[in-house]
Amino acid sequence: MKLTFTQQILAARKGMSADEAEKALAPGNLILVDVDTAMSNDVTAPVAIDVFEGSGCSLCNKDNVTFVLDHFTPNRDIKSAQQCKRVRDFAHKHDVKNFFDVGEMGIEHALLPEKGIAKPWAVMIGADSHTCTYGALGAFSTGVGSTDIAGIMMSGKIWLKVPSAIKFNLKGKLNKGVSGKDLILHIIGMIGVDGALYKSIEFAGEGVNSLSMDDRFTVCNMAIECGAKNGVFPIDGKTDEYTKESIGKTYPRFETPEDGAYEKIIDIDLSALRPTVAFPHLPSNTRAVDDVKEEIKIDQVVIGSCTNGRISDLAEAARVLKGRHVKKGVRTIIIPATNKIYLEAMEKGYIKTFIEGGAIVSTPTCGPCLGGHMGILASGEVAVATTNRNFIGRMGAKDSYIYLASPATAMASAIAGKLTGEKGLEEEK
Repeated sequence: MKLTFTQQILAARKGMSADEAEKALAPGNLILVDVDTAMSNDVTAPVAIDVFEGSGCSLCNKDNVTFVLDHFTPNRDIKSAQQCKRVRDFAHKHDVKNFFDVGEMGIEHALLPEKGIAKPWAVMIGADSHTCTYGALGAFSTGVGSTDIAGIMMSGKIWLKVPSAIKFNLKGKLNKGVSGKDLILHIIGMIGVDGALYKSIEFAGEGVNSLSMDDRFTVCNMAIECGAKNGVFPIDGKTDEYTKESIGKTYPRFETPEDGAYEKIIDIDLSALRPTVAFPHLPSNTRAVDDVKEEIKIDQVVIGSCTNGRISDLAEAARVLKGRHVKKGVRTIIIPATNKIYLEAMEKGYIKTFIEGGAIVSTPTCGPCLGGHMGILASGEVAVATTNRNFIGRMGAKDSYIYLASPATAMASAIAGKLTGEKGLEEEK
């Protein structure tokens, strides 16, 4: 029986042969693994630092620690300023080179791949649930608590329970206007928010080749929203192109495990997918946007986050907005995920399109996604967002409402002043 993608990564990290791994890495087994990168942010790092300093231990390896100040940065208030200062002082004291502050920071799950910190075959552990993003590069990446990060800072290792796996066999290719966000919303709607609880969701099939790296980052980012421990794509030519730019080299390919030890295999025809929206208050409450007949007026649109703040996302939003204007009264907030993305969007004219079209553009920050700042919702307000969660109170007031969508659908909604897709926008002409 061949190993799943996740088992292959963990076996390589442990230096095991396939025969050794088949027994040692059976689903449910506990293993101690060396960690390549332990990441935390301005919300989760202070707790890890407190636990670490209280232990009296020395920093095991400063080069495998990464701090990104992105959630309440630039600082929203005195408390967030103190949080960031705590991390800043620790990073400077211990000469942590992978420390990203205002001026060089970005949203962590876009920044780490861009900086070459997230790598294929690596074990990436982060004190943030959307750390699973890096599986797009063929890494094992998952989110943990702050105390776990403290343990890695002390030892360089972590205990993991090997997850069982679900394989998604992708066929065909996405139609124009359909993106990786629509794919992952479709999957979450199909299997539910606990459909892959503590499992690895792994993607294979000829359809993988049609997905851009940005699509893959988006899909893996939201693996946690169906309960998955991690999501992972195979390493292929597109991975090679990405790592040549970000790291300067390529990595060995995965062998696609046709007969791997999967709990189930689910076939998905990419060509059959349509623009999809998750209605309040769960990412699994999905519907094709073209099937929405009721009029849902909106107050705000947010295009950004670790899910959809990359350059292709901004390109899609700008394409839909070009020559149009957002509806008066709809606050439209664009958040490039990193400074590099911001600069590229400027060079390509997207920022000009956004501002001329009635939107505003923010510095890279998680901001409104977690109800932090830069776009908090008031009581009764409705937003369409390219973020990853639409739980009660996620972006502000407990009686506000969030609809999750792709950048194209979000921008179409901003223009119409109501929930709609590009097709609906064209029909209203």
